[in-house]
Amino acid sequence: MASLTYDLTLAGLAVGSAAAFTGIGLIVTYRATGVLNFAHGAIAMVCAYVLRQLTVEWNWPLWLATTVTLLLIAPAIGLLLERAVFRPLSVLGSDPAQTLVASIGVFVLLVGGAALLWGPGAKADAPVLVSSDPWAQLAVTVALAAAVWAVTRWTRFGGELRAVVDNRSLAVLGGIDADRVAAAGWAFGAFTAGLTGALLAPFVRLDPYGMPLLVMEVVAVAVAARMRSLTIAVVVALGLGVAQSQLTRLHPSGWAEPLVQALGANLFVVALLVAALVLPGIGAQTTLPRTATARVPTPPGAWIVIVVLFLIPLGFAGSDLTTSVQVPALAVILLSLVIVTGRGGQISLGQAAYAGLGALFTALLTAGRFPGLPELPHLPALAVAVLLVAPLGLLTGWPAISRHGLALALATFAVGVGVSRFVFAQPYATAGLNLDRPAGFAGDRAYYVLELLLLAAALLFATTLRRGRMGRALAAMRDHEAGAAASGVPVRTLKLTAFVAGAALAALGGGMLGMGLRAFDPAAYDPVRGLLWFAAVLVLGADSLLGAMVAAALLVGLDAGARGGVAAALIGILAVLIGRFPGGPYEALRSATARLTRHPSLTPLGARAREAVLAATLPGTRQLGLRPPGPGDGLGPGNRPGTSAGPGAESGPAAGDGLGAGDELGAGDGLSTGNGPTDDQPNTSHGPGSGRKLVRAVGGGEVGGGVSGFPRGASFAGLVSRSGKAFGARWRGRTYRRGPGPRPDQGRDGSAQSTPVSVPPAPAPAPVTLAAHGITLTYNGFTALDRVSLAVPPGRITAVVGPNGAGKSTLFHCLAGTLRPDSGRITLDDRDITRLPAHTRTHLGVARTFQQLSVFPSLTITENVQVAADQSRADVPEATTHALRLLSLDGPTRHHPAADLPTGTLRRVELARALAGTPHTLLLDEPAAGLDTAEAAALTRLLRALAADGMALLVVEHDLDLVANLADTVHVMSAGRIITSGPPTEVLHRAAP
Repeated sequence: MASLTYDLTLAGLAVGSAAAFTGIGLIVTYRATGVLNFAHGAIAMVCAYVLRQLTVEWNWPLWLATTVTLLLIAPAIGLLLERAVFRPLSVLGSDPAQTLVASIGVFVLLVGGAALLWGPGAKADAPVLVSSDPWAQLAVTVALAAAVWAVTRWTRFGGELRAVVDNRSLAVLGGIDADRVAAAGWAFGAFTAGLTGALLAPFVRLDPYGMPLLVMEVVAVAVAARMRSLTIAVVVALGLGVAQSQLTRLHPSGWAEPLVQALGANLFVVALLVAALVLPGIGAQTTLPRTATARVPTPPGAWIVIVVLFLIPLGFAGSDLTTSVQVPALAVILLSLVIVTGRGGQISLGQAAYAGLGALFTALLTAGRFPGLPELPHLPALAVAVLLVAPLGLLTGWPAISRHGLALALATFAVGVGVSRFVFAQPYATAGLNLDRPAGFAGDRAYYVLELLLLAAALLFATTLRRGRMGRALAAMRDHEAGAAASGVPVRTLKLTAFVAGAALAALGGGMLGMGLRAFDPAAYDPVRGLLWFAAVLVLGADSLLGAMVAAALLVGLDAGARGGVAAALIGILAVLIGRFPGGPYEALRSATARLTRHPSLTPLGARAREAVLAATLPGTRQLGLRPPGPGDGLGPGNRPGTSAGPGAESGPAAGDGLGAGDELGAGDGLSTGNGPTDDQPNTSHGPGSGRKLVRAVGGGEVGGGVSGFPRGASFAGLVSRSGKAFGARWRGRTYRRGPGPRPDQGRDGSAQSTPVSVPPAPAPAPVTLAAHGITLTYNGFTALDRVSLAVPPGRITAVVGPNGAGKSTLFHCLAGTLRPDSGRITLDDRDITRLPAHTRTHLGVARTFQQLSVFPSLTITENVQVAADQSRADVPEATTHALRLLSLDGPTRHHPAADLPTGTLRRVELARALAGTPHTLLLDEPAAGLDTAEAAALTRLLRALAADGMALLVVEHDLDLVANLADTVHVMSAGRIITSGPPTEVLHRAAP
C-alpha cells in the first residue's frame, strides 16, 4: 500500500510539474502585459509539433532540436505576437476585453494552422524530452520557479517588471521601456508554453485540438494564485497533480463509480470551475470592446443573396446533402451568440456545451433513457430538450451577474469544459446512444426543408429580442451597464434572460445538428469549437443576424471543401485584426473602397462658383444672410429655410429643421452649440451633424444670436412655457402655448394668436424628498463617509462641494443605489430604500447622470432616450418626444448613433434620457464637465427651470462659480463628513481655495 501511495505521488508530481510550467508562464505574461493569454495552450501544441518535426521527420539530434525549439522558436512566437498583435492594440488604447478577443483569435489561428500543416490526427511518436522520472520534472519546475523569483526580486529588470505591473503609465513616465518589458514577458511566457508542450507530448494526445484544451484546463493554478504569486501557483499545481493521482485508487460501486473516475481524470477541470466561479475574479472590463459590437450597415441586397444561397441545395444539389444540412443547424447555434454576445455584450465561451446538451437530451428522449420522462418522437423530443436546456443557461448567466471581462470569460469557458469532460466524454451518459431524424424527414432534402423552417423561427425569435424595448435594453446593457441600470433597466434579470435565451437557441441548433448527422458526436461540441464559434461571430458581425448566417456557411463550407483547419485559420486571422478593423471585414472593405473612389474636393474658386450658381437658383438666400444649403443639411425640394414646404405651408421653420406645426420649441431653443454654430460662435464641433445649423436664422437672422443658441432677448421662462413648464406641466395635463419668438402661425410682429398644444392628462405627483440619515461607508479600513446626513427637497437645487477625496462621489453613489452604506438609512419620504438597487430607485423616480458620459454609443440619440422612457414609472407615451424637444435634440441628428458626437450634445442626450424617465428627483454628477462657458450657462438655466417646476435636484460639482449661480443650498464635505451647510453666499467662501 505504501509503495502504491508513493508511486501515485510521484506520478502526480510529474503531472503537477507540467501544470506548474503553465501557471508560471501565464503569470509572468499577465504581470508584464496585463493579457490573460488564452493562446498559451496553442503555443505549447505548436512547439511540441515543431520539436517532433525536427527530431522525427528531419532526424535532428534531440539536444539541438530542443535548443532551437525552446530557445529560438518559442520566444520568437512570443515576440511576434507581442509586436504584431498586442502592441498595436496597446497603442490604440485597448482594454482587457479587446486583448482577450485577440488572444482567442491567436488560439484559433494556431489551431487551424497546425491542422493545415500536420493534419488533424493525433501523433504518438513525440520525443521524450525529460525522463519519466517525476523527480527530474519536479527539479526542472522548482529550478524554473526559483530563477523567475530571483530575476523578479533581485535584478533591475525585475524592478521594472514590478513597476509596470503596479502602474504602467507611471513607470513609463519614470523612464521605463514598458514595451521592452512586455516583449520580455511574452518571450518568457512562450518559452514556458513550449516547455510544457514538449514535456506533455509523449504522454498525451499530440493533436491540434486536444493538447491546447488540456493546457488551458490548468489555467486554474494561475487563477488560484490571483495571477501574481509564483509560489502559490507551483504549490497548487503540485497539490492538484498529487490529489488527481490519488483519486485513481478509489473504486466505489454503483452509481458513484463513473463519477469518481471522471473526477479523478479531470480534477484540474474541477479546480478551474471553482477558481472561475468561486474565487475573486480577475479583470474589471464590463463587456466586450466597442470594436466587437460596432453597428455595421448591412450591404444592400445581402439578405436576398443569403436566402438564395440557402435555397441552392434544394434546386441544384443531388440527393446527398450531408454537408448542407449542417449549415442551418450551425446558424441557429451562432444566433445564440448574437443574442448573448452581440446584443447583450456578455462574453460567452460555453455555447458549445449548450448545443451538445440539446443534442444529447434529444437523443436520450427519443431513446426513452431520460430519467422521469417517456420516450418521445423526434420533434417533440427536440422541443422538450430545448425547454430542459434553457434553464441551464443560468450556469453561465449567474456568474455574469457579478463577473465581467476576463473573469466571465474564464467562468463560461470552465462551464463548457466541465460539461464536455463530465457529460459528453463519459460512457454512462453517451454509451450506445443513437439519434435519427424525424419521421417523414429521413431524406436529406426533406430534412433540409425542415431545418430551414426551424431556422426561420429562430431568426424571428432573435429579431424579436434584438428590436423594440428588449433590444434597446440589451444594447444599453452592452454599451454601458451602469448607465443602463440608471435608466431603469434591470441589469441582473436581463443578463439571466439573455443567457437563458441563448442556451435555448444553442440547444435547438445542437439538436438539429445531431439529427442531421444521425448521431450524437461529442467531438462536434468540443470546447475548442466553442472558441471558434465565438471568434467567428465576433469578426463577422457580433450584433448581426446576417453575420451569423455567413459565419455558419463559411465554417462548414471551408472545412468541407478544403483541408481541415482552413476555416479556423481564416477566422483566427480576422480575430487577430479585429482591433484594427472594428467593423469586421465588410466594413474594412467598404472603407477601403470609399477611399479609392473618393470624389475630389473643390478648389476655393470652384466653391465660390458653386455658391454663385446655387444663389442664382435659390433666390433670396443672400438677402436673408444665409449660405445656400449644402449636402447634409437634410433639406429636400421645397424645404428651404424661410420658403414654402408645399401647398398650404406657412412661413417659419421648414420640415428640414426637424420642427413641424404645433411644436413646442421654436427656432433657437437649443441648449448647446454642439450641433452647429450660432451667429456669435464658430462651429468647432466634430462628428455626425457637425456643421449642420439646427438653429436657423429665420426672417433676417435675428434668432440664434443669443448665448448657446437661445434667442436674443428671449427669457428662459419662454423656453419653459414652450416646453410645458419643463416637464411637470405636461404630466399634469396643462395646455400651454408658445412663448416669444417666430412660430409657423405668427409673424415677427406677434399679431397672430398662438396655437394651443394639448397634452394627455396625468395625475400630479406628490412632492417627494430623498434623504440620507447618518450613512457610513468604509473601504478596507478607510472611512469614506462618516455619519453623513442631508436632504434633497423638491423644488430646490442642493449642491455638494469639497476637495478630491472628500466623499462626494461616494455619497452620490449611495444615493443613486450603486453603493450600499455600511450603516445608516436612505429614505424616499417614509420609505427605506437603502437596500434597493439602482434600477429600482429609477423606477421610483430618482434619476441620475454620470461624471463620465454614460450614453449608449451604438444606439441613436432617440433610442438612447427611449431606453429610459421604456422603463419609466409613468405611462407617458410622449416622454421621448418631449425630452428630445426640451433639450433641442429633435432635429435631423436624432437618428444618428451617439458615437463620436460632440461632448455638449452627448451631455444633452444623457440629461434627456434621465428626464424621459419622468423623475421627481434628479442627481447630477459634475454635469458641466466637458462643457464650455456658453453650454454651462444654458445648462444652469435649464436646471433652474426644472427646479422651479417642482423637481428636486442634487448637484455634485467642482466648479464653485457654477454652484454659486445655481444652488439654493450648499453642503461642503471634507474627510467624509459634511462640515458646513447653507446658502451659497454664506458657505462657498469657506470652500474656495
